[in-house]
Amino acid sequence: MSRTLERNQQHFRRAVTRLPLGVASNFRYWGEDRTIYVRRGRGARITDLDGNVYVDYRMGYGPSILGYADARVDAAARAGMEVGGVFALSTEAEFRVAERIASMVPAAQLVRFSNSGTEAVMAALRLARAWTGRDDYVILEGGYHGLFDAAMWYTPMEKWQQRGEPQVQPYSEGVPLGTRQYAHFVQANDANQLEDVLRRHSGRIAGLLIEPIMGNCLGIAAEPAYLRAARELCDRYGVVLIIDEVKTGFRVARGGVQELYGVRADLCTFAKAIANGYPISVLAGREDIMRKLGRGVAHGGTYTAHPVSLAAAECTLQILAETDALERIATYGTRLREGMSAILRARGIAHSFVGHPSMSGLYFAQQPPRNYRDWKGSDYTFYDAAARVLHDEGVLCEPDSREPWFISAAHDDSCLADTLRGFEIAVDTTLAAHPPARPAGVAR
Repeated sequence: MSRTLERNQQHFRRAVTRLPLGVASNFRYWGEDRTIYVRRGRGARITDLDGNVYVDYRMGYGPSILGYADARVDAAARAGMEVGGVFALSTEAEFRVAERIASMVPAAQLVRFSNSGTEAVMAALRLARAWTGRDDYVILEGGYHGLFDAAMWYTPMEKWQQRGEPQVQPYSEGVPLGTRQYAHFVQANDANQLEDVLRRHSGRIAGLLIEPIMGNCLGIAAEPAYLRAARELCDRYGVVLIIDEVKTGFRVARGGVQELYGVRADLCTFAKAIANGYPISVLAGREDIMRKLGRGVAHGGTYTAHPVSLAAAECTLQILAETDALERIATYGTRLREGMSAILRARGIAHSFVGHPSMSGLYFAQQPPRNYRDWKGSDYTFYDAAARVLHDEGVLCEPDSREPWFISAAHDDSCLADTLRGFEIAVDTTLAAHPPARPAGVAR
């Protein structure tokens, strides 16, 4: 496929005069020459300003679970417009959507709405602190919970020399360094380390904030035994278990990752897939904890529970609950993995997949990583180089390996054929220039 980005580049030069990096989010900037702008999206494909068409595996980082411009959801959203806009008052639709969520997620005894995943997680952490009367919290290395100060810490493994613990640093300038004292970090799938932290800081920790499938770290998944242990440890130490399902919710199963793992959160958050791309998020959880909202704990927002987003959510959740959309998504994801594996095996390239078929991460080693340090200490230059070729071949994945490949119900046989054709070209092109290295610290 020959791809020109002339119009995209022209628009970038205009946009950068009014928008930092020429975009509305740092993550949309892929460099001056490769940043693309969308003209339209339909189904599982998007078209950029130059007319290049891509099979999309980003899907807005997961929201478009039914595909772009789904006629059923968009019709519902247009009906939502007829309600009249924002009133700073509630509508009946809030209850209907809350009822649907509670029917799908047993832990969601009570529900509150917000506009973004970040807002929902912020509210969850505030509520956990209020419920326990404690300020500290535990977070998994490699977890992503939005762009707010409490969650914007990371361990820069590039500077770590495997001696002692790596130095935790803020993810951004402007994060008050004094807030670091409240955060405690543990590695995924290490229940002993989690227990040690909870024991040493007993009486200080309000909540454990966890993504059982890490949506911004390749899709690394918690092992079922680890998640069960985390649940038991939270109960033992009086810690609120906050399961962040912003990306997994209503995607990996109708009841989200909690259904998949058979574990129940005290508080849980949802956002991406709930309304097929319309802006809405959810904080839900145990009734006794959730009743603190409005009774000591502040929560709200002018655009919260907007009638358009509620209408889209009601329609999307009904489709996910009552049709085979999730089964078709998982089947496509499995077929995609099998097709990619066949191409890689034929070339003797060690690889594995992590996550769930609906949001898979591809890793170039025989054994998949169990935590952030496994992945961060590996060589992922082969993936990053192949991703650039994939874009040129009309297959749109995240330019680096942190983000999983998201599947929608609109991905079909033609998408699969185009993807595997492009993937084979990308692998061969990259193999010639960048033979895959053995990831450090991971057995092959």
